[in-house]
Amino acid sequence: LYESLGVKEYWIIDVQNVSIWAFAVADRGSRRIDRSLVLPDLEIAVLEEAFRRSREMNHGKVSAWLMTQFQTGMNA
Repeated sequence: LYESLGVKEYWIIDVQNVSIWAFAVADRGSRRIDRSLVLPDLEIAVLEEAFRRSREMNHGKVSAWLMTQFQTGMNA
C-alpha cells in the first residue's frame, strides 16, 4: 500500500521505550534503515537521542542540541 501511494520511507516510533525504527519502501517490500533516504544524511540514532533528551530537558534545549547536530553533520 505504501509503495503504491509513493511513500519512500516510514518510521515507527515507540514512545514507551523511546525507540524509532525507520524503513525504506521499495520493490514490493521494506527494509530497515539507519539513515533517512528522504532527508539526506539524517541518522535515525540522532532522532532517538533527541527523543530521549526530550524526556529530560525542555524542548528549547532539545531543539538547540538538534540544530547543533544538523550543523555539525552538514559541515563534516
